[in-house]
Amino acid sequence: MFKKTFAAIASLCLTIPAFAQQSLLYRISGNGLTQPSYLYGTVHLICEQDFKMPAGLEKAVKTTQSLFLEVDMDDPMLMMAMAPLLQSNEPDYALEKAFTPADYRKLTSFMSDSLGMDLVNFKKMKPMVLLSVILPKMLECKTSVSYEQKLMELARGSGKPVEGLEGIADQIAIFDNLPDSLEARMIMDYINDIPKQKAIFNRLIANYKKGDVSALHQMLGESPEFKGYEDVLVYDRNRNWIPVMDKAMRQNGALFAVGAMHLGGDQGVINLLKKKGFKVDPIK
Repeated sequence: MFKKTFAAIASLCLTIPAFAQQSLLYRISGNGLTQPSYLYGTVHLICEQDFKMPAGLEKAVKTTQSLFLEVDMDDPMLMMAMAPLLQSNEPDYALEKAFTPADYRKLTSFMSDSLGMDLVNFKKMKPMVLLSVILPKMLECKTSVSYEQKLMELARGSGKPVEGLEGIADQIAIFDNLPDSLEARMIMDYINDIPKQKAIFNRLIANYKKGDVSALHQMLGESPEFKGYEDVLVYDRNRNWIPVMDKAMRQNGALFAVGAMHLGGDQGVINLLKKKGFKVDPIK
């Protein structure tokens, strides 16, 4: 359950760039680098029929010395480290408190009728765990694929190490900085109008398949519940990643694969790398 939970939590970060780009794969060079590195924008969950691994991406895995994901998902201790972070240790904590009584009753019925789960089992869990369980319902397919998982398989096959730009505690802390009431409202938005949420997700996937980084970024501005939390969800993390990327690129060529929403905008990874003096060129 926790591996699926992690992938789904991460997928929240895609739905959040101000220049037009029609590529998800970029070559990073210049600024004293002796060999190029690469940057790829992922979507953490996608239907199998929509999954496509660009030829240039496979080449990037083979020609670089390491793969960096947002967190090291290849760490055998990852699930053990995640488990205590997903629930509250406060003695008086109860998931129910984040919802109105009417919403909690509706949520209880939804979890039972649509997912076959008893909400009682989540009573000490943080709301984001429920989000991670509900989000896959947006996929209109039975089989989903993770770009991160596929990239890890390629890296393993090439004998390349997998590393993380941040720790799992850092990523979970993102959602700890969001009020439970906000996450509860997001949950009820999904439950109250699943057709609408599926339409939004389908538009996101359509933009992703086109490699339209700008359109993906603009979707953040269309989500009023995220207003005021853009730094917490995206931009602070982007800024924190740049020194890690700089160090890795100077040690050896690396491939960085992060959620596509992190690429665009003035505070996106692409522009931040350019501000540091690197050349960042799209690969078609």
